[in-house]
Amino acid sequence: MDNYGILSLVPPLLAIVLAWRTKEVILSLFIGVFAGAMLMADYNPLVGFMETLDKYMLGSLSDSWNAGIIVFLLAMGAMIGVINKAGGVWAIGEYVARKAHSVKNTQFATWLMGIFIFFDDYANTLIVGNTMRPITDKMKISREKLSFIVDLTAAAVSSIVPISTWIAFEVGVIRDGLNAIGVEQSAYTTFVQTIPYRFYSIFALVFALILIYTARDFGPMYKAEKRARLTGRVIRENSTPMVSKELEAIGKPEGRSFNIFDSFLPIFAVILVTIYGLWYNGGGTSPDKTIWQAFGDADASIVLLWSSFAGILVGGLLALIKRILSISEIMESIIDGAKSMLIACMILLLAWSIGGITEDLGTANYLVSVLAGSIPPFLVPVLLYIISGFIAFTIGSSWGTVAIVMPLAIPLGFSIGVPLLPTIAAVLTAAVMGDHCSPISDTTIMSSTASAVDHIDHVSTQLPYVLIVGAVALLIGFLPAGFGVSWYFLLPLGVIALYLIVRSIGKSVKEEDLLIS
Repeated sequence: MDNYGILSLVPPLLAIVLAWRTKEVILSLFIGVFAGAMLMADYNPLVGFMETLDKYMLGSLSDSWNAGIIVFLLAMGAMIGVINKAGGVWAIGEYVARKAHSVKNTQFATWLMGIFIFFDDYANTLIVGNTMRPITDKMKISREKLSFIVDLTAAAVSSIVPISTWIAFEVGVIRDGLNAIGVEQSAYTTFVQTIPYRFYSIFALVFALILIYTARDFGPMYKAEKRARLTGRVIRENSTPMVSKELEAIGKPEGRSFNIFDSFLPIFAVILVTIYGLWYNGGGTSPDKTIWQAFGDADASIVLLWSSFAGILVGGLLALIKRILSISEIMESIIDGAKSMLIACMILLLAWSIGGITEDLGTANYLVSVLAGSIPPFLVPVLLYIISGFIAFTIGSSWGTVAIVMPLAIPLGFSIGVPLLPTIAAVLTAAVMGDHCSPISDTTIMSSTASAVDHIDHVSTQLPYVLIVGAVALLIGFLPAGFGVSWYFLLPLGVIALYLIVRSIGKSVKEEDLLIS
């Protein structure tokens, strides 16, 4: 029996429903794995529970690749902790603030800061929102607009750059999917190749730039911007701004602190070691190999381990040499930073586990047998995009969505004959889109908190923008990509469409009429 029939859908569907109802992604994924393990154990709950822990969860960690990715994630958190403790976060914010002298420049500085802090979406959200809020308030930019830019850049950037806390998760689930279909190719290389097909993430970043440089908005966001400029009220009257105690942890330390160059030096170290490490580990010293062949043959989990510890080492030594932090303070910041990655590590571990369950149950085989003759191959990326976006919206978790859908998406697309790159990208970028729409998303809540805006105001002003960008990504991106159309043509077309939309329905709040002090 190559699959358990309709029962093989129980683990992922149960995880989806529970995550939607309880909003607890980790618990929902665990129950999904347990349900699958119990099916494999002939409905014996005791055996199912034991196999959930040892065969699937512990088994996932026993894989050297997976273990390396977990350590990388913890190390990246540790590096961020050192940079923050040494005042690097404050230094980045101060540098950007000095460049902002107008409404347009301030919004662009906020967007640019969101791009620069690409290594983690949580750090991005807290740093950008907290740092730029006093500046945007002074320029009479609505908190709704601030939170929109903060929210938009955080996950959209972190999910597509080759160096971030997201890469461990995304490369891990891609690797599992490729192994499930027996394809021998580098998961890291595949990840990089999907970047141009992340239509929503790329279009969202460009869309924000279009809004900034045309000085146009529409819908609820236009009303918020008009209120802020005309009356000076950056938040709606009678609203309830969210404020987080976490923000108190971000600030300038007493005495010495990192400058802007110091702040990015550990990140540069991570980037350089990753590039060199991929070349070296993949056999780049051989004269017969090109750089890209070496990158494809490299073990990314080992290389990312090298690079993340290089970042910790550079950050720690710099803080010690400049007498900013003592050894005990460096160790404390490393531990605190690593702790911040605990939830991400748990989701990743359970993502691997539910992937193993669906493989053992033959979920992909069952779906292929049901859908192969009923879904046109060109519609697979579109359907995966819609389904993933909806799941992310309902459960409020990008990672949880990818963990549930990706183990099914890659085998399904491969068996039906759909190009894998847009298929994988559809799941990854739709998870970000649904997360941006969801009022229960952690990053959406954190954006409201860091920007000190009413959460419902943030969601209601952002939603029309996300839906428009999402529709363009669907119609101009994934629909033609399903026919094999290259991203070379689709990305420029999508940007043009977004520009025309903003120009046709957007309205301008003219700065010269608003007496900005």
